[in-house]
Amino acid sequence: MLKSFILLSLIFYLSLLLFMYIFQRAFMYHPKVRNTDPTTVKFKYHEVYINSETDIKLRSWYSYSDQNKKTILFFHGNAGELGARIYKLNKFNDLNLNFLIISWRGFSGNNGKPTEQGLYKDAQKAVEWLEEKGINKKDIILYGESLGTGIAVELATKGEYSGIILESPYTSMIDMGKRFYPFLPISILQKDKYNSLKKLNMITSPILVLHGKSDTLVPFYMGKKIYDEANEPKYYYFPDLDNHMMTYDQNMLKTLSNFVNEISKQ
Repeated sequence: MLKSFILLSLIFYLSLLLFMYIFQRAFMYHPKVRNTDPTTVKFKYHEVYINSETDIKLRSWYSYSDQNKKTILFFHGNAGELGARIYKLNKFNDLNLNFLIISWRGFSGNNGKPTEQGLYKDAQKAVEWLEEKGINKKDIILYGESLGTGIAVELATKGEYSGIILESPYTSMIDMGKRFYPFLPISILQKDKYNSLKKLNMITSPILVLHGKSDTLVPFYMGKKIYDEANEPKYYYFPDLDNHMMTYDQNMLKTLSNFVNEISKQ
């Protein structure tokens, strides 16, 4: 009886491992499409489609003024969508910042399925699109939000940007996977790793790390570790009560404004 129980348990566990390996990206990525409320938009923008691959065009919003010196390239997080980030884009506009916010493959109705390498390619194509518009990397601020922090870190290892902003960053998706599935050998199973912590020593651009100490999704210690391991110049904003999505209050806006002013001097 005991042997049968052990055998059945082993078969069940191995079947679970196989299932999780095959369908892991369905658990990892959560694309959504939401309707945009035009009454909440306080900025002028163009909806553009950026070619990432032959059959993949990234729905994006672009807001630009010749009077603004810096351009934010915004990478939204998981379960994110352009319309859900309007409250942040409004503040970028108030701070006299240009911005390009892209939606990933598989998100916002785009073709394709998200993967680590696929999202890296999407982000790189967005940089190239801005460069074709005459915007140099030295004037681009990469802004990664949650999932997007891993992509911002990867891009920052391959070029010198005006600055990098990481909002609610994780150390790696392996570390995140271990939190949610401690009973699985995540280090072996995980396909998309986003090893941000291991890449920080290759980044020389100024970094601002934003992480709420009350984050219930990505634990604060991960953001703190990212900050600790980052090269100088580096800055941080760690409010006590913020959860996963940063509250764009006056303290937050002052932090962003100070960071932009600081990197503009360099």
